[in-house]
Amino acid sequence: MSGIRTVITGIGSFIPDEMKSNRDFASHEFYGEDNERIELPSEIIADKFKQITGIEERRYASKEVNASDLAVIASQRAIEDAGVDPETLDQIIFAHNFGNVISETIQTDAMPALASRVKKALGIKNPNCIAYDILFGCPGWLQGLIQADAFIKSGMARKCLVIGAETLSRVIDIYDRDSMIFSDGAGACIAEAKENTESGILSSSVQSHCGVEVDYLFMGKSNLPDSDPSVRYIKLRGRKVYEYAIKYVPAAMKDCLDKSGVKIHQLKKVFLHQANEKMDEGIIKKMYLLYGINELPEHIMPMSIHKLGNSSVATIPTLFDLVKKGKLEDHSLQTGDVVLFASVGAGMNINAVCYRI
Repeated sequence: MSGIRTVITGIGSFIPDEMKSNRDFASHEFYGEDNERIELPSEIIADKFKQITGIEERRYASKEVNASDLAVIASQRAIEDAGVDPETLDQIIFAHNFGNVISETIQTDAMPALASRVKKALGIKNPNCIAYDILFGCPGWLQGLIQADAFIKSGMARKCLVIGAETLSRVIDIYDRDSMIFSDGAGACIAEAKENTESGILSSSVQSHCGVEVDYLFMGKSNLPDSDPSVRYIKLRGRKVYEYAIKYVPAAMKDCLDKSGVKIHQLKKVFLHQANEKMDEGIIKKMYLLYGINELPEHIMPMSIHKLGNSSVATIPTLFDLVKKGKLEDHSLQTGDVVLFASVGAGMNINAVCYRI
């Protein structure tokens, strides 16, 4: 086959060691948006939370490291996996939402760009290696990959490092039940231009809905009564996010798959952003229903949310890394397999990529 395609030649991730289980929230006091204390015992709140989200555990970064530090480790692993010289990178694209959040504060640090810090840490001297950050909500890493693909196809780049890293544990309101969703982590890949190959990115789809949807994820004051209104934490309108995702994400995924020319029965895996187990299950069921299929193929959707929680931009590259390297039971990939990546998050933004291994 002639022409150039963008191929993921290396993948790497970093999962923090500090595990926080639902039991660790048993002593917490939770408050609603109305600042009224939720009278249910915390153990019951945590149990209901698990039933809805599927999350049993999540990982938090240790206090001495930042998001950019996690990213460096994931990047080194991706570079090693690809077997490339870092000096040959044309771009470093770093997706995040909060920059480096200083431990035990909620102060964010995003100057210089986190991508610039990664470039320095990797020891890259090449001034033509351009390092920059993107903000696109949870779909940020996938958007970075789409952006790398555009640069590669335009001839403006040949090799890109695409990173997604976050330390969400430092921007959560511990008095809000939704805080149990979020976690920390990092994932990265090397995306390269390859000629005469069947592998690579086949198609992509992106949407932004920024009307009333823009406030479905936002920064707001703590649910704790009399808390300082100038200190802001990540907040989400869970029901609204769920309804939005079920309505729009399956159609975007179908659009992406249809543009690729791949038939639905040829799809080997679907890598969804690990936001919420019930939501992800609803999304993939709805996508298959759009093709008139009522029963999902076995093992079509790998999941890591049960043990790793929602690390935003890091969920998809981390999950892909686990499956690609045979670290997730009942899931594997072979050359020629077609997979679909898809994500949804603050903005509200949606994206999808169809990719052949």
